Amino acid sequence: MSGGVFDVAAIEAKIAEKEEQTGAAGFWDDPKKAERVMSDIRMLKNRVEPWKELIAAIDDLEATYELAEESGDDELVAEVEKSYNDMKAKYEKQSLLNLLSDEVDKNDAFVTIHAGAGGTEACDWASMLYRMYVHWAERKGYKLETVDVLEAEGGYKSITLQVSGDYAYGYLKGEAGIHRLVRISPFDANARRHTSFTSVYVFPVLDDSIEVEIRPEDLRVDTYRSGGAGGQHVNKTDSAVRFTHIPTGIVVACQTERSQQMNRQTAMSMLKARLYEYYKAEKEKENSKFAQEKKDISWGNQIRSYVFQPYTMVKDHRTKFSVGNIQAVMDGDLDPFIESYLSAKWKGLPMGTDDGDDEV
Repeated sequence: MSGGVFDVAAIEAKIAEKEEQTGAAGFWDDPKKAERVMSDIRMLKNRVEPWKELIAAIDDLEATYELAEESGDDELVAEVEKSYNDMKAKYEKQSLLNLLSDEVDKNDAFVTIHAGAGGTEACDWASMLYRMYVHWAERKGYKLETVDVLEAEGGYKSITLQVSGDYAYGYLKGEAGIHRLVRISPFDANARRHTSFTSVYVFPVLDDSIEVEIRPEDLRVDTYRSGGAGGQHVNKTDSAVRFTHIPTGIVVACQTERSQQMNRQTAMSMLKARLYEYYKAEKEKENSKFAQEKKDISWGNQIRSYVFQPYTMVKDHRTKFSVGNIQAVMDGDLDPFIESYLSAKWKGLPMGTDDGDDEV
């Protein structure tokens, strides 16, 4: 078994502290703040209750094990083995939450997918990754919202999703980087093998407890008509919004809402998330997260490869974890990759990039 130390008493003390806040006068006068406290209580309870149940189950299993040893009952021994394996799986799952300890790991996440060079092939690869993350989020029971999209022939040139649910950012943060596809292109009449690259950026959705200063003079605001279907669905007003943060060059956009004001709010939330990551990297002098944005979307910079031909394999170049069932991964089975990344980070293991051993 693996995982970090979990202090049940400390978590219960946090729950008691926050529950005390809910009884204070005027607690619901600020609905947003109140909701945040209630959400924190729920997440803390979801972390501690399974551990308490597991501890109780282990005590019961020890008693059953002693009885099985004394009696020599084969059926009872088999029951003990099955219960042990079930508990081990639950332990591993709960231990993963211990790795999500950063201040924003519990937050929702923005996921932006950008197609690299390669035209239709790259845009199709972006749409495949979009589908993969949608299916993964649906498995988790997370809420999804498309914030910004730039369609192109074959798929997406760029698309941004907001993924809402407990620890969405913590789980998804390791997906940031370059993703490489190798396959026989369906767009090539000669059925040749193509390599495509797409970048994925992941940023936390920030709540009011985290301040990010944005000076008005540092912001350029552009409005334009959002794209979409023709006919009666054409947006005849400049409702889409693009923010450019001049000092850093960071650009965000939102065009999915009819109201310009709503698009402005979403775009500002995205900008704060991007700047939080940027300033955090600078402050810590650890530019690995932000440096991923600066890397070329090309060979040698990928964090993961998805090979459809001449064999099937998905390999994470940082952890060396790989699976052969590529269709399951494309259908959203990402948890093994997420868990291996978080575990490697927690253990302080060295992270590689491309090692070239899956290139043919």
